[in-house]
Amino acid sequence: GHLVESGGGLVKPGGSLRLSCAASGLNLDYYAIGWFRQAPGKGREGVGCIKSFDGSTFYANSVKGRFTISRINAENTVYLQMTSLKPEDTAVYYCAVGHPTVWAIPDEYDYWGKGTQVDVSS
Repeated sequence: GHLVESGGGLVKPGGSLRLSCAASGLNLDYYAIGWFRQAPGKGREGVGCIKSFDGSTFYANSVKGRFTISRINAENTVYLQMTSLKPEDTAVYYCAVGHPTVWAIPDEYDYWGKGTQVDVSS
């Protein structure tokens, strides 16, 4: 399985970005897809997750109400829509695929992308 994130960049506080996670060699219909981020000097933090079998979503408290995970069934791609961005959202963002028992634990995922950088700065 292969995952590729895209859509990162530099945005001003209060702005929006949409990240994409495109999968090949994997059918996302059978997995949960998580988004994680890692800021310099910090550990990898769970941002949110979508479980394909029922479409349920989960979010970290720090992003709840600002970030939305979605996918279009016909596409093997998951999206992370980020709004009202803050400087503390600056990080490398990763998508991951697996069958997690606890969605926010990185070790519960089997496949990872290489990440895309998001910088929130004025």
